[in-house]
Amino acid sequence: MTTVIDGKQVAASVIDAVKTASQALKDQTGVKTGLAVVIVGDDPASHAYVSAKSRMAKECGFTSVQHTLPEETTQEELAALVQTLNRDDNLHGILVQLPLPKHLNSEPIIQSILPEKDVDGLHVVNAGRLATGDLDGGLVSCTPAGAMVFVKRTHGADLSGLNAVVIGRSNLFGKPMAQLLLAANATVTIAHSRTKDLAAVCRNADILVAAVGRPEMVKAGWVKPGATVIDVGINRIAAPERGEGKSRLVGDVAFDECAEVAAVITPVPGGVGPMTIAMLMANTVIAAYRKAGKTAPKF
Repeated sequence: MTTVIDGKQVAASVIDAVKTASQALKDQTGVKTGLAVVIVGDDPASHAYVSAKSRMAKECGFTSVQHTLPEETTQEELAALVQTLNRDDNLHGILVQLPLPKHLNSEPIIQSILPEKDVDGLHVVNAGRLATGDLDGGLVSCTPAGAMVFVKRTHGADLSGLNAVVIGRSNLFGKPMAQLLLAANATVTIAHSRTKDLAAVCRNADILVAAVGRPEMVKAGWVKPGATVIDVGINRIAAPERGEGKSRLVGDVAFDECAEVAAVITPVPGGVGPMTIAMLMANTVIAAYRKAGKTAPKF
């Protein structure tokens, strides 16, 4: 019988641990964990994400600061705000919601956030720490960190002897996911659009992680019987069966057929998605512990 991972349930357990850690830090040191979220423009999806993040931060007992800037904000104005947030000792995490409006260059903004406050895990210093295996010194990108929680809860912390395949090589997910698996002693292959005979590579995986943004690309024949399948894709496809002009969300994995072969699988929606905000909260409380000179909790 295939186990379908309930991402909402796992995320809720992470949030509970964050609340406990946040309260413990406040009780021991008087420090209240603080998160600042910056959003530019009026993209409705971005506003929905930011509202969810701010709401969750408050629920975790954090100081939650939100800066909503107009669409016409200049690069200089945004950079100046980040510098102000960098200097604020009451803030332990800074998050600039992406994508930014087209006239703004996101990369220098992300790189101007202090690495120790970069709770999105996108700064080159944090990427470098992860690449060198320093998991306790940096902050890990939230989505791969969340996917890794599923892997560890399924297989334990030591993945020695297991083959892992990550489909996708993005800086945001594929590369950091591969580094996390490697740090846990898995034998890791990064596959991508140029990989020869991708299906054969995937069939070798005890842990198969799909993050390419192609709807239902991974078929049952790609999955090793008994494998753990983590689907990071979020794709909207037409769903005429729901009515004219309707759509639905699917992952990069053909869920129904792959669930017949896999031992453990994540659904879309309701799998990796809820973990992203949970790990953002985890990163923020980790940053607060480090700033206070305390040993950070693990999630």
